[in-house]
Amino acid sequence: MKKNVGPLLALYPMPVAVIGAMNGEKPTWTLVAHMGIIGHDRVLVSLAAPHFINGCIKKEGKLSINLVNESMLPEADESGALSGNKSDKSGLFEWDSGEHGAPVITKAPLTLECTVEDVYITKGFESFICTIDATYVDEKHLDAQGKINYGTLKPVLFEFPTYSYLGTGEVLGKCLSFRNED
Repeated sequence: MKKNVGPLLALYPMPVAVIGAMNGEKPTWTLVAHMGIIGHDRVLVSLAAPHFINGCIKKEGKLSINLVNESMLPEADESGALSGNKSDKSGLFEWDSGEHGAPVITKAPLTLECTVEDVYITKGFESFICTIDATYVDEKHLDAQGKINYGTLKPVLFEFPTYSYLGTGEVLGKCLSFRNED
């Protein structure tokens, strides 16, 4: 029997990413796990309204979504612990400018470079609705067909109720392969 535990935000775990935006000539970064796919051509990044980076994103109209793997977790965690209002976070990561002007973390195994199309405001949050301009993937995470291999990329996941980072695991099977053919 299931128990109603209230209106909990229970869609975790979610992938962990470091969001990047330009702050003048330097990047700024923040850790986030509130992201989503809202169509085949749009993604959403939701940030608490007081975040320093929000103003940078709105000013430039660009952001990067840098998926976090275990090797970059210490720096990624630090990007979420420091406030951009009080600290210059530009030196946390080696970075390059993407083809469309957003900062791309060199060490990130996968980065989406995005243009902000709209901002959706909810109580205490600003959600940036973005189109994807480019996707950069470390070549060692591409299979023979040029598709992303998340088994080797191994993105870190975040679980909200316990504030824990989780590793990704094994492949359980191919999508739509569990059907009974009666």
